[in-house]
Amino acid sequence: MVRRVVEGGQMPEAVSEAIGVCPRTVRKWAKRFRAEGVNGLRDRSSRPHRLYRPTPAAVVERIEGLRRQRWTGVRIAQETGVSKSTVSRILRRLGLSRLKALEPIEPPRRYERERPGELIHIDIKKLGRIGGVGHRITGDPSKRARGVGWDYVHVCIDDASRVAFCQIYPDERQDTAVAFLRAARAYYAALGITVERVMTDNGGCYRSKVFRAECARLGLRHIFTRPYTPRTNGKAERFIQTALREWAYATAYRLTAERTAQLTRWLHRYNWHRPHASLNAKTPIGRLGLTEDNLSRLHS
Repeated sequence: MVRRVVEGGQMPEAVSEAIGVCPRTVRKWAKRFRAEGVNGLRDRSSRPHRLYRPTPAAVVERIEGLRRQRWTGVRIAQETGVSKSTVSRILRRLGLSRLKALEPIEPPRRYERERPGELIHIDIKKLGRIGGVGHRITGDPSKRARGVGWDYVHVCIDDASRVAFCQIYPDERQDTAVAFLRAARAYYAALGITVERVMTDNGGCYRSKVFRAECARLGLRHIFTRPYTPRTNGKAERFIQTALREWAYATAYRLTAERTAQLTRWLHRYNWHRPHASLNAKTPIGRLGLTEDNLSRLHS
């Protein structure tokens, strides 16, 4: 639009009609370009340079005080004589738009089981299959692969030792969840760990009768997390973050099979060689107290 006026010499009225904006808009942008060049065409804040009638500080304090008494925005507007939109804007600036912001921050509740196998955390991470160069490499959201399907990474981590186990499945159904539970239990048994409890979220596959029956058959106590509280299963959530950063998104994989094959190697490093901050820079496998005669102890 600006090039037509400045370089082409066209009248603003003709350009506005061709583009579909008013002549005043054409003149505004052409004037900015002549004065500031390309920088004049960049987006600017719509906030006014000067507020001619700012809300008095005393009124703002009054609004904040009423909000901390759990008053609604409409009620505050009626009490202070300020418009509802002004009250909403002030509350948003103060970070008090939601009543949840008024609640005290719950302190973190950190816990750790005493012995390996006393509790394992299980969760699922959904990952898109690789169908070509995607947006994580190009930086262009429009380059997302469509219709290539999903991989479901079933993860398990021991609460006491942080020894982790993962498998990739094509779905997250109840039979798949049961199959992974069996595989995880067998993996920990090979390390001399007897699983006693299982913690999961409230997903349908974990709430199913099939999964409940399998836990009963294996003699496992099944514990559910608090609804809408992922931090209850925090160790599994934290492990998923680590896996995404150091495995799934760490390399520009060309094929889904490459990413799947790399999971086994990365999981080996995580359990056997990667220092863990919560274990005082020790490896998860080092917490098992394996004997010198155990093959796992001799592994390097």
